[in-house]
Amino acid sequence: MIKRDSNFSRPFGLYVFLLATCLSLPMLATAASYTIEQVLGSPFPSNLVAAAHSGRIAWVFDAKGVRNLWIADAPRFEAHQITHYTDDDGQAIPALSITPDGRKLVYVRGTEVNDEGRVADPTSDVTQRKEQVWVVDADNGSSRLLGEMDCGGEGCEHVELSPDGQFAVWNTRKQLWIAPVSGATESHKLTDLRGNNGDPHWSPDGRHIAFTSDRGDHGFIAVHDLSQDKVRYLGPTADRDSMPRWSPDGKQIAFMRREGKAQKVPLLPLEITPWSIWIADSSSLAAHQIWHSGNQANDSFPDMTESTPFYFPANNRIVFTSEQDGRNHLYSIATSGGSPTLLTAGDFDVEDTSMSGDNSSILYSSNQEDVDRRHIWRVGIGGGKPQALTKGDTIEWTPVEVNGETACLGATATSPAMPYLITSTGRQMVAASVLRSDFPSQQLVVPKQVTFRSDDGLEIHGQLFSPAGRTARGPALIFTHGGPPRQMMLGFHYMYYYHNAYAMNQYLASLGYVVLSVNYRLGIMYGRAFRVPENSGWRGAAEYKDVVAGAKYLQSLPTVDAKRIGLWGGSYGGFLTAMGLAHNSDIFAAGVDMHGVHDWSLFLPHWEAVTGAPDLTEAKEVAFDSSPDSAVASWKSPVLLIHGDDDRNVPFNQTVDLVQRLRKNNVPFEELIFPDEIHDFLLWRSWVRAYEAEADFFNRKLK
Repeated sequence: MIKRDSNFSRPFGLYVFLLATCLSLPMLATAASYTIEQVLGSPFPSNLVAAAHSGRIAWVFDAKGVRNLWIADAPRFEAHQITHYTDDDGQAIPALSITPDGRKLVYVRGTEVNDEGRVADPTSDVTQRKEQVWVVDADNGSSRLLGEMDCGGEGCEHVELSPDGQFAVWNTRKQLWIAPVSGATESHKLTDLRGNNGDPHWSPDGRHIAFTSDRGDHGFIAVHDLSQDKVRYLGPTADRDSMPRWSPDGKQIAFMRREGKAQKVPLLPLEITPWSIWIADSSSLAAHQIWHSGNQANDSFPDMTESTPFYFPANNRIVFTSEQDGRNHLYSIATSGGSPTLLTAGDFDVEDTSMSGDNSSILYSSNQEDVDRRHIWRVGIGGGKPQALTKGDTIEWTPVEVNGETACLGATATSPAMPYLITSTGRQMVAASVLRSDFPSQQLVVPKQVTFRSDDGLEIHGQLFSPAGRTARGPALIFTHGGPPRQMMLGFHYMYYYHNAYAMNQYLASLGYVVLSVNYRLGIMYGRAFRVPENSGWRGAAEYKDVVAGAKYLQSLPTVDAKRIGLWGGSYGGFLTAMGLAHNSDIFAAGVDMHGVHDWSLFLPHWEAVTGAPDLTEAKEVAFDSSPDSAVASWKSPVLLIHGDDDRNVPFNQTVDLVQRLRKNNVPFEELIFPDEIHDFLLWRSWVRAYEAEADFFNRKLK
């Protein structure tokens, strides 16, 4: 429930409004031309996949919290709904696979378990939920349960199908489980090994499964022989091996190797993580190194993207990513070793990737020639000039090849995310019939790309949302994204969380606020030096300078009242919101902090291996000094705190502790707490309630 602070009451605001009306002073409209429900109401697509041997694509649509599977077939690509769930019940579909013939879809329903072993249930049902693996027949819609999946961590949900589509394997409670896709027999445990065993990959003949056995400070690549029910390891060492990939002929397995985790390592210096590529003979399992990174910062293991691209598309060639030149680029290297070939040269970063159907080229998204958007490109695995498949004011991501054509997900500044087919004349929308007629595309503004300098000279990018017709000075807001390895763009975002945040910035602009979305340092797509700066995060929070620089930019605008600037954000953006209010209540008049970090010293063990660190005491002091809690004494401006108490990313105690500190220092605060809700709200109605409360809060505090 929302707790309203008695120091800021509605009667006073009403008095000011009436007085201003009587004096004929200019006032800002407080009613938008559309509602939160409308701008959040478009179905959000995710998990786009393509069948290897048919012209079928499939994806997940989240329509107001109701998640279902959809398909479309070549050549017309008319969309059809396959599953028929009906409720906004918080049941996510985080993973989707499709059999090579496209006839069956295997998907995961539910969320990962928390530290208490519980699947999230924001509906607070008295019956405990389970995370499960299901299969549905795409031709007749019949479905069946394959087994449970409690993989135990965010993003671990993945089902790997055998080359013939007959079997599915996945991670449950740190072990591999297997089931026939037909459902003829029940799923059963495939391994019973130490460590966390996951990331399974089938051999081309379907007789073996290579996987990672993570043992914490070290890790192995294991190969399970299904015919003998036996596990062997590839060249085991004290290092960390991961990401096994089979050659097309099945004779070799490539994998990545990083150094094992050392003990009693200092925490404050930024870590450099050298890595290498190894190849093993799949029969003898003897392994040898074919390439090793350098030992400079840019040579560190490339972890910019959610899933590091690593492919074995030809028997004699491997494709990987590296930031060795300061940008996240694709490279290919011969299996015999030698110097890698740079495939994507230039001042940009690569993000989503997938192989073409014949394994001769790579489809990828990047911000090449369009720094604050994404477009789809293609490049051959041996090199050559990349080909732009999309361009202009649109945004595209998640490319897949289907029946010789390219499909993707995409959006614009005023149209929400949808699946598309890329044609010679542009983009062709798939499933256009699901677009809601009341979605307010015509009322949305096109954000302006802006840049400004932080006080140390670093160039910062932002998107400026200006209310239509604004001429007089009025309230303004800064938005900071979470992550922090994220980037807000000049249009609807490819992640559900930020798709919603972009919609909210549009809604706030419709209420009369100038909104500046700040892509602060630590974010992606501006190079590794920007993404991994010194003295940032818990080591000094240098990124907060960029938030202040954004406020100064707003103060310079003739349409902004410098005394009525607020800020908002979620997760890491919640942290930066709290930093602004704690350090600069003289600049920021109000803020909305959604599930933010408030004390890095308490959160530090979640991020770093602190045991035995020689500088642990100093690190805790630096972490606390880099936190909002350290400056609560100077916090004066009102804040709305929004948090779900089953948050698996930012512990709820971060907000519990902050509330006590604010109360002790007589800081005006309000609360909107969601029992049993997680970090990325599972219920659509939670998003609506949170954003309605935010708009109401800013209207009362800044208008």
